[in-house]
Amino acid sequence: MKVVLINICLRADVEKILFPVGLGYVASAVHRAGYALEIIDMDAQRQSFEEVEEKLRQKEFDVVGFGCIVTGYGIVKRLAEIVKRVRPEAWVVAGNSVATSIPEILLAKTQVDIASIGESDLTVVDLFACLEKGGDLKNVAGIAFKEKDGTVRLTPPRMAIANIDEVPLPEWELFEMQTYVDMSKKYISEPYPMPYEEIRAFAVNTARGCAFNCTFCYHVFKDCGYRTRSAANIIEEIRLLQERYAVNYINFWDELTFFSKRQANALMDAILSSGLKFHWTASCRGNLFTRDDLELLTKMKQAGCVGLGYSLESANKGILQSMNKKLDPADFAEQKKALDAAGIITWTSLVVGYPEETEATLKETFDFCYDNDIYPSAGYLLPQPKTPIYRHARERGLIPDEETYLLDMGDRQDLRINLTSIPQERLEQLVSSHLARIRDKLQLNISDAQLLKSGKYRARAK
Repeated sequence: MKVVLINICLRADVEKILFPVGLGYVASAVHRAGYALEIIDMDAQRQSFEEVEEKLRQKEFDVVGFGCIVTGYGIVKRLAEIVKRVRPEAWVVAGNSVATSIPEILLAKTQVDIASIGESDLTVVDLFACLEKGGDLKNVAGIAFKEKDGTVRLTPPRMAIANIDEVPLPEWELFEMQTYVDMSKKYISEPYPMPYEEIRAFAVNTARGCAFNCTFCYHVFKDCGYRTRSAANIIEEIRLLQERYAVNYINFWDELTFFSKRQANALMDAILSSGLKFHWTASCRGNLFTRDDLELLTKMKQAGCVGLGYSLESANKGILQSMNKKLDPADFAEQKKALDAAGIITWTSLVVGYPEETEATLKETFDFCYDNDIYPSAGYLLPQPKTPIYRHARERGLIPDEETYLLDMGDRQDLRINLTSIPQERLEQLVSSHLARIRDKLQLNISDAQLLKSGKYRARAK
């Protein structure tokens, strides 16, 4: 059976390119299973839909697979139409959160035949074996598919991989590695620990999922539990990346890299004892460290840590409670001071526009960032399917037609649905003015037009 996987370009107008870690694992599983595999990399090559269609016409294939986050629903719908136009008899399989969060809509409203639900490494191999043998799709765990009468059937969920050390590393050579190593530096924010042109960056996953359950967030591992790789397993991947591609900057690309100090300490010891030299950034809990942890933080700095990202989202305790976010802003501020003392940069994000948001709560949140010298990655609340806040928006009648909403979701920097009592124009003006005063205090080179989309979100390390 011949398989084509398409790496979707979600933001064609943004020059940043990051290795598709999730697709990398899936493609490697398919290749190791012995299937004839070709990859069309829309992102690396910045191909148009027309170019993808022409490439498909030049190939023989039985299955085409692709996936992305739910905001790319419109892209998935169009690609499915292209595949069926080129080869109507081919199977179209979609994965990631566009499949996991809205399988019924995806299968009813697009020409996708099968949705891979949740973790796809094992699912796609079983699925392709079933398709090749003409088997019964009901026997494949972790998928949704269309019956002959058009009804959507979900099979029993697939058990998550408990020990993710057992997942083989991606076969990077299936992709255009030189392009990714050259271009991944564009995901790196200032300050740069070396001359920018010398950066050879790459993305590595250390964990799957998140230990928390915020009411605005949805990700593909949401029902699979939080699982981490061992320090030795992570080091082995970085060693291979350095040997093969001379990578010197690792972007730990996780929902949550560090949940505990023990976990962080183990990885730091492994990095320092490995003899590997590289810089890195990661994500952590917003209340993981205090100034009592300066010894550990100093070790992290010695091990190459440039900065840590951890989300504030709001400085208002009532809104944080509505978000189900287990964070006290005072603990966040304490962690910022601890990282400042260690010379580690802080990145954070905000979610603006919860129903309880007022001009006073906005000021509280942005004042907090101002006082703590943090320029945040701010965005508006973007209700995502299968989250409590999405259900809230539906109940208020703000999403009367789900597919129309999905086709128009866009990025979180664009206000699509205003759940607050603040008029939209006023809300957008307030956010811009607050960001401008933080920018001016930190003396950042960000234009007024880039306040929400600067790509330079960072804090001053004192």
